[in-house]
Amino acid sequence: MINSKSYDANEITGAQIRAARALIRWSAKELAKAAGIGVATVSRAEVEDGTTSLTSANLKAIRLALETAGLEFIPENGGGVGVRFKK
Repeated sequence: MINSKSYDANEITGAQIRAARALIRWSAKELAKAAGIGVATVSRAEVEDGTTSLTSANLKAIRLALETAGLEFIPENGGGVGVRFKK
């Protein structure tokens, strides 16, 4: 069976995860703890600049942890994806 992922407009990229961690100065270990996942999962997510190979549950956990820490993700809108602090 082939595990194909469909594109989700709310999906975040590995580059966004790396940038988000840098903005809040978290280590991969700190993000893993906040998201309730393993450090290896965080590292796997950050390897690619584009979409990750993570399960949707792990990606959601990472996104929620970073959003709870005060960040918001900017979707592709012609200018590229990004991440910034919430107002």
